[in-house]
Amino acid sequence: MKVYDLANELAKEIRHSEEYKNYERAKNNINSNSELKDKIKDFENARYEAQVIAIQTGKDDEIKMRHVQELYGELIQNKEASQYFDAEIRFNVLIADVNKIIGEVVQEAMK
Repeated sequence: MKVYDLANELAKEIRHSEEYKNYERAKNNINSNSELKDKIKDFENARYEAQVIAIQTGKDDEIKMRHVQELYGELIQNKEASQYFDAEIRFNVLIADVNKIIGEVVQEAMK
């Protein structure tokens, strides 16, 4: 049972982390601006489509990638959008690091 207790404690610590708080604050700022929220959603959809094509074909679709870069270039000039992307990256790095630590134990067990 201690593992479950620690997992719940980890979840609590993540919620209290600066990365989580900053990301939540940035998302709330974006959600209060419907026009900016829609632009970010369009960007994320375009990025997803480009990633799917790259995975399926093994190469980037230059037109789609250029479109993604253009959307990002426009968004990054907006202070709220820039803060959102920075907060998202920092939060994702935190989660990726935690997953890596846990994943190493899982890999050991699978050997």
